[in-house]
Amino acid sequence: MTTDTPLSSEPTQRVDVRLKYVRVLERRADGLVSFEFSIGWPELAVELMLPAAAFDEFCARHEVIRRDDPSPDHTTTGDQPR
Repeated sequence: MTTDTPLSSEPTQRVDVRLKYVRVLERRADGLVSFEFSIGWPELAVELMLPAAAFDEFCARHEVIRRDDPSPDHTTTGDQPR
């Protein structure tokens, strides 16, 4: 049985998967950067952690839109809760 009824009565929203977003959560004293990364929808993100140099390369390669101050002045040892 097939129907032409959409699964949702909500209008569908188009998403531009070319838009990629980064929000830095923490720059740790051990050199790791904790950040959120999202594609298309900035409010739907995954949390990742990379060494600082790899993070910079990741951002350049994906041409991200920064959702934070590009150089947060808070650095932690990684032991404190955010």
